Amino acid sequence: MNVYTGDKIRNVVLLGHGGCGKTSLLEAMAYLCGVTSRMGKIDDGNTLSDFSKEEQKRKFSINTSLVSLEWEGTKINVLDTPGYFDFIGEVEEAVAAADAAIIVVSGKSGFEVGTEKAWELCEKYKLPRFIFVTEMDIDNASFKNVLEAMTEKYGKRMAPFHLPIRENEKLIGYVNVISETGNKWQGKDAVEIPVPDYSKPNLEQYRETLMETVAETSEDMMERYFAGEKFSDAEIRSALRTNIIDGSVVPMTMGSSLLCYGIYTLLDDIVKYFPDGENGKIAGINMKTNDIFEADYDFSKPKSAFIFKTIVDPFIGKYSLIKVCSGVFKTDDLIYNPDKDIEEKIGKIYTLQGNKPIEVPELHAGDIGALQKLTAARTGNSLSTKATTIKYGMFDISKPYTYMRYKAVNKGDIDKISQALQKMTHEDLTLKNVNDSENGQMLLYGMGDMHLDIVKSILKNEYKVDIELSKPKVAFRETIKKKSDVEYKYKKQSGGHGQYGHVKMRFEPSDDITKSYEFFEEVVGGAVPKNYFPAVEKGLQESVLRGPLAAYPVVGVKATLYDGSYHPVDSSEMAFKTAAIQAFKKGFMEAGPVLLEPIENLKVTVPDSYTGDVMGDLNKRRGRVLGMTPQPGGKTVIEANIPMMGLFGYCTDLRSMTGGRGSFEYEFDRYEQAPSDIQEAEVKARAEKVQESSVDA
Repeated sequence: MNVYTGDKIRNVVLLGHGGCGKTSLLEAMAYLCGVTSRMGKIDDGNTLSDFSKEEQKRKFSINTSLVSLEWEGTKINVLDTPGYFDFIGEVEEAVAAADAAIIVVSGKSGFEVGTEKAWELCEKYKLPRFIFVTEMDIDNASFKNVLEAMTEKYGKRMAPFHLPIRENEKLIGYVNVISETGNKWQGKDAVEIPVPDYSKPNLEQYRETLMETVAETSEDMMERYFAGEKFSDAEIRSALRTNIIDGSVVPMTMGSSLLCYGIYTLLDDIVKYFPDGENGKIAGINMKTNDIFEADYDFSKPKSAFIFKTIVDPFIGKYSLIKVCSGVFKTDDLIYNPDKDIEEKIGKIYTLQGNKPIEVPELHAGDIGALQKLTAARTGNSLSTKATTIKYGMFDISKPYTYMRYKAVNKGDIDKISQALQKMTHEDLTLKNVNDSENGQMLLYGMGDMHLDIVKSILKNEYKVDIELSKPKVAFRETIKKKSDVEYKYKKQSGGHGQYGHVKMRFEPSDDITKSYEFFEEVVGGAVPKNYFPAVEKGLQESVLRGPLAAYPVVGVKATLYDGSYHPVDSSEMAFKTAAIQAFKKGFMEAGPVLLEPIENLKVTVPDSYTGDVMGDLNKRRGRVLGMTPQPGGKTVIEANIPMMGLFGYCTDLRSMTGGRGSFEYEFDRYEQAPSDIQEAEVKARAEKVQESSVDA
């Protein structure tokens, strides 16, 4: 592949609902650009961008793929993203590197929640965008329905560039709104035909709207418009490019990926209307001077880039995908990573076509490419030189809130699983592997149940290790509500020196629930020598790790050693430690033991029409609604306190209730006494577990 300067580069992300046809569209684009000699099919598992075994098995995109195309002397870097919400992290990475977007909408399925979320991402990152309505070769596909839905939702910004022409209910061509011509597809080419009568009213209406938009770009154009002058095609296209780049106009076009209809014009429009690699502003921090570094995709400035995605594949190796923000990256350059404080030499530089790396000698500012085997590099890291060290801010990545407990099916695989998950978390920033040592469990966090299920499948099929996913234990705590006064004498004689430890202790609730226990001693007259006080405290330290009630950590207990006795020969630290442990068990159970459950502060963002359903569901989960805050765009944030137990399965249920439009986040707030039925169930479960252990023994 040739080396391209920023003005000849377009970075485009494909967005849309799952199953809307993004991967098929990219396949048609690659075919027209000569990358492939025949179009692959998702059902056949031979598409360029869905190349992983898991994607081929499930027949949908899981990872973002980069496919670089060459069209009319321009390099188009296309980022094909997943449409399912569990893989939003992949989409966010791609959007951070893109300069423009094509939102793909199925003409058959119409406007969907994934379309809405794609639009919101474009608004957040201020991305120019096209709407491409695909599957127009299907009988019941409707460009008009999509156009009306988009116009109703987003207003007059929607500007159809092409209208479908059908003959005998088959898609055969399109009306070009700008040139006011009819076109019929013949293979890869199109021949001019008369505009059908049924299209003329719509053509007149949409062209008039376009001309008004063009006229508004300058006073001179406005005067000419009112004077009844006609604008040339070149003037129209120039004005529209300005409007498209600033987001005031969103063109709509259509076609069929399967028949390769409308793809030629789409590629042309990407080159004509989307911003090039030099267009746009980006700034980092010069770590040497602490000044702002205006990179702005200027090839003449010192080299800098950020890593927007990491690929760690058991078969093709590790690649760091970079967006070059300034300068030129060349083979054998020395680059510095300030995030990891490491300097490395660039080996080969690649551009990617799915899983096929294509070597290039250099990447200019504004381009996207891949560097192989950067040892310490991670997604979000910045790259520059030591002489001019530049650091860019980390782009937003969604936080995972769905989690499950996992354990190795084969205990011998524990280390392999840990290593595999480490690689996977480098690649997927929405996947977290957490060791919950307090509750003796390993937790896997993801964006939803499907995400975690796919992680399990990848571990089995690609890394050859098997895990079992199950419902996690809730991080309960145990405490006491009353006072107790107990004594325990540990006495053991077994020939030679015996064991003797005798303690009298008081247990009561502590004011400080953040601490497991507080230990005090009020021994007078040397009933228990001072050198045994640490042994008593060690007994407490061990006891609070697993409480007597249901084996959960203990909090908020005040323990006072006030009396006891010792034997000058038989007493030992071990004896007093054992006596303290037994005294704690007895004293704790006599002091009104209760179970505390974690309470989370939950924020749910939903469209206004779903607030009633969501609040009703929260009540069923023992949630307490604290308030509602209206948000722009007809949404509401519902804030509530909810027990951690009530959040299991919430991601799936919320999506089901809101058609995928709801989102949530939570953080730990406090501990609160659990209802008696929950406490009884936990105590019973622990008793059954102890009984099973004794039977096994």
